[in-house]
Amino acid sequence: MKQALIFDIKRYAINDGPGIRITIFLKGCPLSCEWCHNPESQSESVQKMYHQAKCIGCSLCVEACDVEACILTSEGIVTDVEKCLLCGKCAEVCPTKATEMSGALYTEDQIMDIIRKEQLLMDKSEGGVTFSGGEPLQHPEFLIRLLDRCGQEGIHRCVDTCGFAKTDVLLEVAKRTDLFLYDLKMMDSKKHEKYTAVPNEIILENLRILAENNHKTAIRIPLIKGVNDDKENIVSTAEFISALHGKKPKVHILPFHNIAENKYKKLGQAYNRGSMDEPDAKRQEEILATFHRYGIDAAIGG
Repeated sequence: MKQALIFDIKRYAINDGPGIRITIFLKGCPLSCEWCHNPESQSESVQKMYHQAKCIGCSLCVEACDVEACILTSEGIVTDVEKCLLCGKCAEVCPTKATEMSGALYTEDQIMDIIRKEQLLMDKSEGGVTFSGGEPLQHPEFLIRLLDRCGQEGIHRCVDTCGFAKTDVLLEVAKRTDLFLYDLKMMDSKKHEKYTAVPNEIILENLRILAENNHKTAIRIPLIKGVNDDKENIVSTAEFISALHGKKPKVHILPFHNIAENKYKKLGQAYNRGSMDEPDAKRQEEILATFHRYGIDAAIGG
């Protein structure tokens, strides 16, 4: 049976589609957005995360490590990455969860069992399941089988995607998806590549194809001051969306928030926030007004 790495399962989710939902976060993403608030989602491998403030220096992880990769220092636990096997034994014995492993293998049956436990609440709120990431389309076989099984049980299905995927994969997933949550970062491809590590032609074309095939989509735009909140990008984005085939998708504008910094520290990775920030309330209202002028239903959040 197929397995996939899951790095989080969020119950009672209210911002990942209609109603109350359960969101399944699959590990691995083709983009490396500078503002990514889930940096642990990018790698396709299991990762070790260490939160120094939670560490009580008990040395249980040091004792549990078979290869002596955990070292207790005056600044907490240091991991010798060349020795570490990412087996997770240190995380299993940590009493304060200072050490955690990001990424665990789940089978389709295990995920379905988890989803079914939330089904009563989902049904009462007209919610469902959302597959997110990372990028769920990087796990097409696993995703498609789960979407089929959810469909057979009458569970509403959302897929949260960056759109950077093979079109044939996207369309196969679309046959089994009730709603796409589609990320749209910015319109200029070179600028897109600068901030996300990939150009955006495939992303824009896939969004056009979804619209042409009448697949229900909501667009989510992360809004970052000095990155994509300029007038040129906002107007170009509104023009692109207004030109899509059929009923125009709703646009959710998601202002930047700096919740990722601590996660980068826990991963032992550098984080360069630079000048990234949340646009002020006035600019957000101006951007909303621009979308409204193009006949687009847009809102902050969601």
